Amino acid sequence: MRKVLVAVVVAVGALGIVAGAFAGGGYGGGPGDDNTATPTSTSGKASSKSETYKFKATLTAGQEVPKPTGAMAGAGGTFTAKTVESSSSKTFTWKLTFHNLTGKAGAAHVHMGVKGKPGGVIIALCGPCRSGQTGTAKISSKIEDAMEQGKTYVNVHTAKNAGGEIRGQVKLVSS
Repeated sequence: MRKVLVAVVVAVGALGIVAGAFAGGGYGGGPGDDNTATPTSTSGKASSKSETYKFKATLTAGQEVPKPTGAMAGAGGTFTAKTVESSSSKTFTWKLTFHNLTGKAGAAHVHMGVKGKPGGVIIALCGPCRSGQTGTAKISSKIEDAMEQGKTYVNVHTAKNAGGEIRGQVKLVSS
């Protein structure tokens, strides 16, 4: 979103320079003169450019709230995701891997919530889940903003730990 704002400001500034040039503002004498500026992009092109944000979470039993029962030593996983903004559409693509759980992964979700606090589900990832699973969904600006600000987490649920067995806070790794 920040990149779109910068692109729009640059495009508007460029259009102002070009308008000044066509009005005789210093780029040449007028039509037919070789020094006349020619616009190479418009604000429509700048605002339709897509942006990509990448996210990651390292999942462990120690981060889950409330603490899981009987979690295996070394239980953990990795969640990677990216959002691609194009106009008003935001496409969320993800991959989830996990290991050493107490049983099969019954479900996994992205939740709204800061570190150490439980929160509501905002994106259902899979159910049942297998390690290495991937998926795609459309998300809202509100969800993407929360992910950018570190206000979301991912967790994996098992039969023994229906509230979640492993968890990791989602962090923005590049934009």
